[in-house]
Amino acid sequence: MAAVQRTVIENASIATVDAHDTEYATGHLVIAGNRIESLGPGRAPDGLENVVRRIDASGHLVTPGLVNTHHHFYQWITRGLATDHNLFDWLVALYPTWARIDEPMVGAAARGSLAMMARGGVTTAMDHHYVFPHGSGDLSGTIVRAAREMGVRFTLARGSMDRSEKDGGLPPDFAVETLDGALAATEATVAEHHDPAFDAMTRIAVAPCSPFSVSTDLLREGAALARRLGVRLHTHGSETVEEEKFCHELFGMGPTDYFESTGWLGEDVWMAHCVHMNDADIAAFARTRTGVAHCPSSNARLAAGIARVPDLLAAGVPVGLGVDGTASNESGELHTELRNALLINRLGAHRHHALTARQALRLGTYGGAQVLGRAAETGSLEPGKLADLVLWNLDTLAHASIADPVTALVLGAAAPVTASFVDGRQIVENGRLLTADEDALARETRTQARRLAGITGTTGTTGTTGMTGSARITESATAPVGG
Repeated sequence: MAAVQRTVIENASIATVDAHDTEYATGHLVIAGNRIESLGPGRAPDGLENVVRRIDASGHLVTPGLVNTHHHFYQWITRGLATDHNLFDWLVALYPTWARIDEPMVGAAARGSLAMMARGGVTTAMDHHYVFPHGSGDLSGTIVRAAREMGVRFTLARGSMDRSEKDGGLPPDFAVETLDGALAATEATVAEHHDPAFDAMTRIAVAPCSPFSVSTDLLREGAALARRLGVRLHTHGSETVEEEKFCHELFGMGPTDYFESTGWLGEDVWMAHCVHMNDADIAAFARTRTGVAHCPSSNARLAAGIARVPDLLAAGVPVGLGVDGTASNESGELHTELRNALLINRLGAHRHHALTARQALRLGTYGGAQVLGRAAETGSLEPGKLADLVLWNLDTLAHASIADPVTALVLGAAAPVTASFVDGRQIVENGRLLTADEDALARETRTQARRLAGITGTTGTTGTTGMTGSARITESATAPVGG
């Protein structure tokens, strides 16, 4: 058996994000294989065997890798459309376009989305994919393969929709599945791709899209399926005031009570957005340990509102950060969400007491790992945990004069990533991917975006909507699904 190889990182500021928020002004960290072996103040101990690399990280902050808890990769090829719309009008505009995606488009969009996140410090990503047009190919498989190519730890939330236009929903009829078809395809995806191991690179979650686009039967049976298979559950929840009205009119209760009635609250569940929640809703999430994916940029882009993150945290609700789809967050980066989470929440009721820089960093690391059910494995820098970590260069014009390194990372300009490690393997060096050709990815995503636009007649420059042809905004009385 080959001896484990070690990488030693020294002379770095370290923010562990452990239970005590331990930090070292100048410290070291030792990677052995795919695990963190040790870390602490000062230089690494003498006598370490099989050291294959030493990194002088002077001027750098080392943190856990960022964890993205909500995303829609396919939207990478529809960025820049319907940019001045609220959620409802944005969805009406874009659904006819999204209903035309196929495997080459989704594969390119997944690679583009993952690459952008990885080069910005994300080591664990997720994708909530719920659009499966008839005859579109193996969309789940191509997304999983893209994550493997990029070297990013990954959760695919296998989404589904069975409430289409003919049923009073928003998606076109040919873009949804039947109840039985969705459940069978989801189970097959778990069987093919889910890995429950401690150091798994791929996991699968069961993820019907939202109350607007799925039947009550699909929610109930999806929850039962997930628990029978031992996987997590994900959906959109309480994103807009329209959702609250929809649930009361159709089900006689608000979204949180509706989710609880269908088995969708619990420590194995996390929901995206959770913007419009009252005290009773927050208490229910806290009681059941239901997690939240907070997406501040997307919520602002679509004017959905400000989630009550300080109240969620005070109640003990697990909260992570999400990019959300890049059609509602064109940057596609999670590290900018650290800053935006802090700033946007300070516009809420708690004002300057809402969040600190360190709380924002925790949301993007350990909080995300909690939400994805991986806090025992990643999300903090501790011996025995997986070696998923980032070296941020703070020895730059933009950061060098900021007194505190965590503040520099969260409130300063986007910090360059000198190195990013996933499972002990370096995937980024000096801001560039080591696992893919970024220029080739840019060409591929542009080609597929133009191909989709040619099929659907969309354009980013026509009129105020940025949409033409089949994706033109029309009057609709249907309620929106989650974005």
